[in-house]
Amino acid sequence: MLIQQTINKANVGFKTIFNKAFNETKTEYERVATVVPSSNSSESYQWLGTLPRLRKWVGDKIVKNIQNHDYTLKNEPFEATISINKFDMQDDNLGIYKPQVESLAQSAKLHPEELVFGVLETGFTNKCYDGVTFFGSHKVGKFTYQNKSDKALTMDSYIEARANMMKIKDEEGKSLRIMPDLLIVPPALEKTAMDILKADFINGTTNPYKNTAEILVVPELNSDTAWYLLDTKKPIKPLIYQERQKPKFLTLTNDTDDIVFMKGNYLYSVEARGNAGYGFWQMAYGSTGTA
Repeated sequence: MLIQQTINKANVGFKTIFNKAFNETKTEYERVATVVPSSNSSESYQWLGTLPRLRKWVGDKIVKNIQNHDYTLKNEPFEATISINKFDMQDDNLGIYKPQVESLAQSAKLHPEELVFGVLETGFTNKCYDGVTFFGSHKVGKFTYQNKSDKALTMDSYIEARANMMKIKDEEGKSLRIMPDLLIVPPALEKTAMDILKADFINGTTNPYKNTAEILVVPELNSDTAWYLLDTKKPIKPLIYQERQKPKFLTLTNDTDDIVFMKGNYLYSVEARGNAGYGFWQMAYGSTGTA
């Protein structure tokens, strides 16, 4: 009975530690990704590519049909599990496991971040709703727009990227009013980004582009040269995080469970389901920075 009381106490304590660490972990992916609740094994995004615009109402209303884009995201399962020795539980020696439970919580909270910024990086090679790589040459009606570059991050390349995004129009030739507001860089480009967007003066001249975008440094980015400029203020973000199941904290602590009976280990796990993908390419510009 005593060991069961200890287990019950530990389960409550670990769940409290998990929830506290989970809630205190800050994330940034919501700034760049639309969070889409999912109730199926996958979700289809046929509506991507259709941005409704008001027009003067003359005669009958003109109905814009949702284009049949074949873009689907399949929900994937994810997990992380830690093991606690049965005898540590019996001896009430659980303080040593607190950092592991906290790490489990942080990993669960940051997992969507890893997925979202992972697909941002692969946007140079992976396709979005129009069948073209997310960063590439996109055709809209009679217009063609390029939201990809290989130029290194400089003031000139930042100005060029900003201008290219702001001039994007819809299939009727009307401006989409793209206003880039977030520059995403790896740690290696943080100083360069700060020089462009935070300096009062450049070469003795007032910097007209100061604070025209915020800077987001993302440690998960693998390339030291690639950089990204995004418009994050629209209802639909440049990226998508599809959430099928929020992270769930689970325990396996019954003496009759195989791993407890055979190995003397109690298991604490977190499970989640979801995926990340591409929203509107119009709201993102990426450069490999390799030129």
